[in-house]
Amino acid sequence: MAGPDGRLGDVRAIEEVVLRYCRGIDRLDLDLVRSCYHPDATDTHGTFSGTVDEFVAWVGGLLRRYDATFHLVANHLVDFASADPTGEADVAVSETYGVAHHRSSDPDPRRNLTVGFRFVDRFERRDGRWRIAERVATTEWVQAPAPGSRWPVPDDGAVGRRDGDDPLARMLGELAARPEPGPRAPG
Repeated sequence: MAGPDGRLGDVRAIEEVVLRYCRGIDRLDLDLVRSCYHPDATDTHGTFSGTVDEFVAWVGGLLRRYDATFHLVANHLVDFASADPTGEADVAVSETYGVAHHRSSDPDPRRNLTVGFRFVDRFERRDGRWRIAERVATTEWVQAPAPGSRWPVPDDGAVGRRDGDDPLARMLGELAARPEPGPRAPG
């Protein structure tokens, strides 16, 4: 599917990498996080700066301090290299605005905060797949909740989990177990 500039499919593929990254972070699926990067990628994220493998190890330790994280991404723009004469640019810069909620049963404000951020990413398409080659995650603002402002989740409510008991894991497992659909009969 191509838009007026012929790149709508590339934009969507890049956007999906950003969304899968957020899913990996929030579900504590570090293999999914790693799959969003090229093996030689770098990430600058707050006080961290290093390779993708170093980042995955660092963020894994950081995420385990929280009971839950919840990344919402919104504005997303992609600019492609213009020097490619074929129109099939293999390099793009993506800017994604977002808000990340971090929650813990620990009342420490550093464990319960909301962060406004941007992901500024250089994407490269290698072997037909877009992945992050370089990421700079900026912090735009940080806010801690006012004391007493949290509302408890009801005990009988569905709650997200960061393991195989999350509803997403069950549904994806069911989806994977379904047989491939056969050809449709003419209608």
